[in-house]
Amino acid sequence: MAGGELLWMLAAHLVLTGLPGVAATLLAARCGVRGVPVLLATGLAATGALAMLTFWAYYADPVAGETFSYFLVIGSVALSVWALYGGHLDRGLLRRLATPLGLWALGSVFLVFLGFLHGGTDHSVATASTRFSGPLPSDNYIPYFFAEWFFHHGHHGVPPIFTGEWLASDRPPLQVGYVMAQRPFGPHQTELHYTVVGVVLQQLWIVGLWALLVAARVGRVTRGLAVVAVLLSDLAIVNGFFVWPKMLPAAMLLGAAALILTPLWAEVRRSLWGGALVAALFGLAMMGHGSSLFGIVPLALIAVYRGLPSARWLGVAALVGLLLVAPWSAYQKYGDPPGNRLTKWMLAGVTEIDGRGTGEAISDAYGEAGLGGAIHNKAENFVMMVGGGPAVEFADDAIDAIDDGRFGDAAGSVRAIFFFYLVPSLGLLLLGPLAMLFGRRRGRRRPAEWSLALSCFAVFALGALIWGLVLFGNSPSRASVHIGSYLVPLLGICGAVVGLRATFPRFAVWFVGAAALLSLTLYVPSLTPAPGSEYSLPAALLVAASLAVFGLLAFRDDEGAARAERVAALPA
Repeated sequence: MAGGELLWMLAAHLVLTGLPGVAATLLAARCGVRGVPVLLATGLAATGALAMLTFWAYYADPVAGETFSYFLVIGSVALSVWALYGGHLDRGLLRRLATPLGLWALGSVFLVFLGFLHGGTDHSVATASTRFSGPLPSDNYIPYFFAEWFFHHGHHGVPPIFTGEWLASDRPPLQVGYVMAQRPFGPHQTELHYTVVGVVLQQLWIVGLWALLVAARVGRVTRGLAVVAVLLSDLAIVNGFFVWPKMLPAAMLLGAAALILTPLWAEVRRSLWGGALVAALFGLAMMGHGSSLFGIVPLALIAVYRGLPSARWLGVAALVGLLLVAPWSAYQKYGDPPGNRLTKWMLAGVTEIDGRGTGEAISDAYGEAGLGGAIHNKAENFVMMVGGGPAVEFADDAIDAIDDGRFGDAAGSVRAIFFFYLVPSLGLLLLGPLAMLFGRRRGRRRPAEWSLALSCFAVFALGALIWGLVLFGNSPSRASVHIGSYLVPLLGICGAVVGLRATFPRFAVWFVGAAALLSLTLYVPSLTPAPGSEYSLPAALLVAASLAVFGLLAFRDDEGAARAERVAALPA
């Protein structure tokens, strides 16, 4: 496919994905919400909630679903026009909202064309499984498979089993809903359309992280460094192009983190709007991937520590969460039972398909392992997080490959370290927490950065602890990065950058730049190019241009932004 055609496809899916969120954000602003982080979180929650509604509309009847898809686009345009031209919205606010929207679009352009830099659009799902790491499993194809089935059949009949392994009820349907919402707007839905939609969805982490950074009131340079560091990390590159639905729920959790980990929490916990918003983001994260639980629990614990909301707040939050999660739980139980294979895999280490319930499988697994075996498994989880022997073996392989001049093999070994092991995945940015340890006095001179870094590492530590204790920990369910919540490594990267900036601000600029350059050097080459393929110069130019403009926009100084974020964020 020509680069121009791919660019137009990407633009169309950016518009279709972004319209509902833009409309909801503008409506909230017209209703009196003024805080940029709250507005961005509202936009994220709205897109997810409408994607879930789309899924249920198609499930009820494909004609109803298709009608809803058209109504969603037309209604979003009409609502946006009404809010813009009748709401007398502040231009400065609109400009501050446009920044993360532009970053999201540019980040999507960057990743789509970096992914297809060496071709592969004809078999995009397969290309994604080998382009940056792998070969990876077929999980990126699962949402596409079930979106196509529900689009044509709705609730009539039971969906087929995916490759003999996965029921439709085994995986939550948030990404399926997004894909189905855009399904009617092309002459035909191809794997390439799905891959582009998937990249656009995974890149929503940009909006969530921007909300967190703005809410924390960190400086312009710190904000820019953090978002660029994540964009060029192995986490965002690999898992953004291999579109299994894991960065998407992390985006929702980043939106929630913006409300909980920052000074906004004092206001959010007193607002019923805030309760509904936090619960919606939590519920949507669970509807994206069940591993989101390992991000939700640390955020909830920190929220309680920072100030428990009222009973009414908790009641509203429980109701909103129930509205999002209960229909899917009912479908798992009655529509396509049992829907618990992934849960048994992670919590009981059971990979084979059997008829046992989740509780029974967990009880049997721990009974067979015994106390000593259970303790050993938990220890192996934490060894996996820090790297241990396997990471050392990969590192030795990389050194041997460099000595032999096999630079492609060396890059593959380093990519494997970043993909599997939580702590080593931070790479050079591991210097961040060390800098905070030795530069405590310097860090306290920049209280916003220091506070955010500590909060990020608190979620990182709590999330890793809970994750390691809850996962069963045998070989199939061991705590490698890709089976946990991606909120944890995302906040690890953010905390490292922000902490380094708090303690050694000038050095941080150069060091984060060096880490980003190293990551580009590692991931630009295609280690397993398809036969007959070659690098595309137009794609390379688009990658370079989008990255350059992304950087300029990320470091732009929004005049008055910090002052604006100190006014009331929520309506009275």
